[in-house]
Amino acid sequence: MKRKFPFYAVLPFLITSSAIATRAQNVSPDKLVRPRTVAAANQQTSQTPSVQTQKPAAAAPAVPPAAKGNELPVGSNPIAPIPTGVVTAKKVTPPVMLPLAPSMVMTRISEAQRLLKTKPQTTALTTPSISFVTIAAFEPGATRTHLITLSKETFLTKGSEVTVPSSLGVPVTIRVIRANGVNTALSLVTPDGTSLVPLTVEYPIERNGLFREMAYYTSAHPALLSNDLTRSGQAYVRNMLDLAVKRLSDKGVAISPQLVDIAERLCVVEHTDHDRFRNENRLALYNEIYSLYALNEIETYKYSVSVAGAGGMVQMIPWAYNLIRQRHPGVGLIPDFVTGMRNHGNALQAMLLYMQDTWNDLSANEDVKYALNAKIATIPELMAAGYNSNAAKLPSYIRRGGQDWRTLIPRETQMYLQIYKSFESLIPLKARTVAEVTEGDKTN
Repeated sequence: MKRKFPFYAVLPFLITSSAIATRAQNVSPDKLVRPRTVAAANQQTSQTPSVQTQKPAAAAPAVPPAAKGNELPVGSNPIAPIPTGVVTAKKVTPPVMLPLAPSMVMTRISEAQRLLKTKPQTTALTTPSISFVTIAAFEPGATRTHLITLSKETFLTKGSEVTVPSSLGVPVTIRVIRANGVNTALSLVTPDGTSLVPLTVEYPIERNGLFREMAYYTSAHPALLSNDLTRSGQAYVRNMLDLAVKRLSDKGVAISPQLVDIAERLCVVEHTDHDRFRNENRLALYNEIYSLYALNEIETYKYSVSVAGAGGMVQMIPWAYNLIRQRHPGVGLIPDFVTGMRNHGNALQAMLLYMQDTWNDLSANEDVKYALNAKIATIPELMAAGYNSNAAKLPSYIRRGGQDWRTLIPRETQMYLQIYKSFESLIPLKARTVAEVTEGDKTN
């Protein structure tokens, strides 16, 4: 959500000081203007010894002697059949890294965070240093966890590669696949070709060069992903939305079930990297985002701030959040914007209130009514477009463009709608009923 305006006016953005320090924060990749989100690519190295041959002696023996090491028999033809009893060249391949079971993943992550929080800290005078990050990486074969420290500058440079010793004395080559704050994607390989699984990164959050807090975050490395983890992330988002609806209902505010369904999709669409959407497997990309929700739960996108100041899980800007607080004082939203966006329950309530207010304004507009009746627009795409850009301009786009109104909206919003429609076609979500929305999720 890059720009938010009330339906009845167009006002300038307010960018808070918390949004300026995006260098040390995880910037959500849902906009072209933002640094991109990611999940780590598991790049394994395969080493194959070279085949060595020697010139045959003047009087070659009748039967070639057995090869030593990885050599073929002296004078042999690499294409011809090898005589019985001769040792053939062996291909050395790193062990295949299979996805870990979700229960094992969460156990390992908990252990990794405990190791990170109890290790001696690199300090700058009396506070932790802001110049280094530490990665807790699991070695599947040996079932042990390495702690690897490197400079934040290297960590945040895409394509950078460095070899550093781990806490267990093993040299580990780290390559940055995508640099994105706490959610930076890495590959980690030992000298024997073993790929380590990054479980958690310990990342110092700074503002204006001063240490603020220590973040602990897990990126969606391929070895961690599974269908069960994806389903867990889907359940987390749905349950948190239902809980937000229940809390609003308890305070006398009703939210349309259809809007809640749209909001559920926007929780993924907002964090979909536009470049990766163009170039990668889209279903895998959506599942990766759901996996981040499962791996980090209440911490997911906690440090995500766009250049426009949009923050957290729902990517709302300060001006829009303050407007909602003013229009719904009885809800009791958290006064501080940064704190409010980091709290998933509070942020989702603000998101739903904003969407309901936007829909109330749009549905009363004659141009919007015409578009819906003529089936040249749908409620989901109008709400998605309005959430991403300026909802107040949608009626004029429809009036001027008719069935081609989508060509008049900003390019970024056009891509946003493509992502929404793609997600809707690939990820089937159960539609809520009025009864379900009213009752809420009693399990929470």
